[in-house]
Amino acid sequence: MNFLSHFYFDRESDNCYHILGTILPDLLKNADKTVVLHPEKLHHSDNAVNSIIAGWNKHLEVDRYFHSDEFFLHHSHQLKKLLLPAIEGSPVKPFFLGHIALELILDNLLLTTQKITVDGFYDHLDGCRLPIIDEFLTFAGLKDTSVFNKFYAEFKKSRYLYTYSKTEQIAYALKRICMRVWNNPFTPEHEAAINTVLVSYRESLLDNFMSVFDGIESKLTID
Repeated sequence: MNFLSHFYFDRESDNCYHILGTILPDLLKNADKTVVLHPEKLHHSDNAVNSIIAGWNKHLEVDRYFHSDEFFLHHSHQLKKLLLPAIEGSPVKPFFLGHIALELILDNLLLTTQKITVDGFYDHLDGCRLPIIDEFLTFAGLKDTSVFNKFYAEFKKSRYLYTYSKTEQIAYALKRICMRVWNNPFTPEHEAAINTVLVSYRESLLDNFMSVFDGIESKLTID
């Protein structure tokens, strides 16, 4: 799941460090894909650092349920098939595209149906102190935090996730993600064709997209 979908499951939390932890695995991967941390079983003397660890573990749990859910398996496969003709000649792997496209559509639907707000998301991040984040990262084994800190400051400053509420921007967001893996992944023609597919598919999910969130939430409650 993407940032805002992870935020959904802890939208009522007042602990900014826990919220940060729920998106930190993906933030780290975006900042530097060579970084691999496993803080899952660590315990720190500082409660704020432990809140980040708890959020990190929640992220892993939600992703595990999501990626094994029939909703994800079915709709990512359907999107892959629909996007294949739209990306003819592109180096992007269709499975990757279907996977990420579904996650972006879900973020968009959460925003456009007012299940969450981007303001609430960024308010939590703005409440976290950098020394606490640095302490978590070094405690988890990251020797140099400067690359992440630079990325994280820009991530907050850009407020980029506001664009996820604009349905016509989903294809552009998808292109930005693909650019982390492939140079020049799409032509303008690809983008237009992708946008047509995604706008249509978003409409088809509008009435039942919450089923995947409700299903995961019920499993989290049982656990």
